[in-house]
Amino acid sequence: MVKIVLLGATNALAAWAAAVLADRGRWPAFVGLVLATLAIDAIYLGSRTVPMKFLVPGTIFLVAFQVAPILYTVNVAFTNYSTGHILSKAEAIQGIESHSLQPPENGQTYSMAPARDASGSLVLVLVADNGDTFVGTKKGLKPVPRDAVGVAGGAITSAKGYKLIKGPALFGLDKELNAFTVPTKGSAAIRPEGLDTAVDLEPSLRYDARRDVFIRTVGARTIYRDDGRGRFASATGDELEPGWVTGVGTKNFSAIVNNPLVRDPFLRVFAWTVAFATLTVLLSFAVGLFLAIALDKSGMPLQRVYRSILVVPYAIPGGLALLVWAGLLNDDFGVVNHILHVHVPWLFGSAWWARTSIILVSTWLTFPYFFLVSMGALQSIPSELTEAARVDGGGRWQVFRRVTLPLLLVVVAPLLIASFAFNFNNFNNIYLLTAGGPAAGDQSLAGATDILISYTYKLSFATGKGGAYGLASAVSILIFFIVATISAVSFWKTKALENVR
Repeated sequence: MVKIVLLGATNALAAWAAAVLADRGRWPAFVGLVLATLAIDAIYLGSRTVPMKFLVPGTIFLVAFQVAPILYTVNVAFTNYSTGHILSKAEAIQGIESHSLQPPENGQTYSMAPARDASGSLVLVLVADNGDTFVGTKKGLKPVPRDAVGVAGGAITSAKGYKLIKGPALFGLDKELNAFTVPTKGSAAIRPEGLDTAVDLEPSLRYDARRDVFIRTVGARTIYRDDGRGRFASATGDELEPGWVTGVGTKNFSAIVNNPLVRDPFLRVFAWTVAFATLTVLLSFAVGLFLAIALDKSGMPLQRVYRSILVVPYAIPGGLALLVWAGLLNDDFGVVNHILHVHVPWLFGSAWWARTSIILVSTWLTFPYFFLVSMGALQSIPSELTEAARVDGGGRWQVFRRVTLPLLLVVVAPLLIASFAFNFNNFNNIYLLTAGGPAAGDQSLAGATDILISYTYKLSFATGKGGAYGLASAVSILIFFIVATISAVSFWKTKALENVR
């Protein structure tokens, strides 16, 4: 019964999704959805597909949350997808036509009042300068008798058959009114200007579908052609907005190599990213191992209490701990400066102090992990080996360097590599402490403490016209290959540890 109920809910959801996809003309996705739903039904209703019943859920989540985002990112990296280039070409043409509407000479101005019709749809009640009254909808302009509209002091007070929008509801209409136009003759329209006025608008651009060009019809005659880069542009380089998404090949990857405005910050950020990840891992491992060795003494008083206290940073949620440290290290009001009676620009005044602060805080957050790992690994090393080394005349340092550390690295080395990969993309530690600041001396988008992932975030939302998503996707792909290469080489090098006996 549980299986039938769950399959019924799945099929109902699939039927709804299929109807939406069909309505929008997304036929490849529609066919894929139908085939996937039929396959799931066949698997869970059959009696010979037991292994598949366990594999299917994991496979679905793998495709949905891993494969699909990766493929989408790769696709975006080869396009000009960015602010101003997020629509299809047909949608961009409609947007340009809509944005080209402007008041003509001697155009009509109307007194206006937003209202709702019987179905609850938004309409505009309009009164022309000559007293004629109209109701404007998205379908067009409809004349109404003058006595059906009440006017007092130049303001519309009532409209027969319509409910005027007043009070607080009126101020929540900004977004809806800005997108509302009443078509009139040809491409002309009436558009609201504020909350009580509307004006006649006529297009200043005309689209010639046969030639695939826009022609300016007001002022100097200018032709805007498709320049092959997802926009209509004139011979002088003047472009119309919005543009549309189109393929650009390897242009985004080429920009990382050839464009100094992208390449120089990328190389600087890459160097700091490697340094940040390496120093954080090495310091955290060193501190964790030192404390594990110090507390690995049988019979030590309050040993469990000490161990519990050292694990506290690992138990605190990372995001909360970072925000607390951002307050403690505040340049002007932080507790650290107040207690030490100094004025150190820990986070924003100096690039090197900010980098030092990030590494220290990251070490504080990470060393409990390596403390726990090292403590467990040390207890797994046979005591006979260290005792034999001491009998052979080895001092503490020699025993540690030649016996304890090699055996410890057999267990810990893969975790060191994983921790390096994690810190290589540790967005939270950077963004919640310094947001990538302070500003770098090269006046680039990347701050002094930005790592590659935070630099990618800034490329996505704070560059050019607002978002270079294609370039950010290209950087994301490079980050993947960098981390994969470093991890692969590290794992290959650590194979030698497997021969330690």
